[in-house]
Amino acid sequence: MSTLKGKILAGKVLVKPQAAEEKTTSGIIIPDSAKEKPLKGEVLLVGASKKDETMEVKAGDVVLYGKYAGTELSIDGEDYLLVSQSDILYIA
Repeated sequence: MSTLKGKILAGKVLVKPQAAEEKTTSGIIIPDSAKEKPLKGEVLLVGASKKDETMEVKAGDVVLYGKYAGTELSIDGEDYLLVSQSDILYIA
């Protein structure tokens, strides 16, 4: 991963989504057309806290987020997801 330049706005979190599962727990290989969008990722950058909401996530946390949460971004050929802290459901 290259060094990201820029600043994340207040209340926002930049997440690197984990890769989709290649096979099931029983060993069945999942074709590309049947793979679901990952709902888990690692926090890379965190914006400042909002006036009425403290930031509870930090860089390096693994989080679960909603299926339709955030905005997909492509920076220097890498895929990221920019989500609001309120879209994060769980910190692992």
